[in-house]
Amino acid sequence: MEIEFIEEKENKLFNRKEIKFYVDYDGEATPKILDIKSKLVALLNTKKDLIVVDNVQPHYGEPKALGYAKVYDTVDDLKYIEAEHVLAKNAEPEEEPAEDAEEE
Repeated sequence: MEIEFIEEKENKLFNRKEIKFYVDYDGEATPKILDIKSKLVALLNTKKDLIVVDNVQPHYGEPKALGYAKVYDTVDDLKYIEAEHVLAKNAEPEEEPAEDAEEE
């Protein structure tokens, strides 16, 4: 999976950086939002809890998708501005405790 940045702009009103990018995933399935988020964290040198991948739109018939992400200055700004459904799809899955211990 390769990520190519198209546009990067500063939004001072919301204390964030807005990024449009292409994801090239030739020979692979469409990447999940959490995979793209992890790659963006590395490329942008930021923290996972400051970035939100808003959407990823695959191109029909091509192994390419257009994406939109936002990098906030603080966690408080992110939680105040972003909708709950966007935060939910960007959240890391929580590991469920093993139920074998309860059955004994």
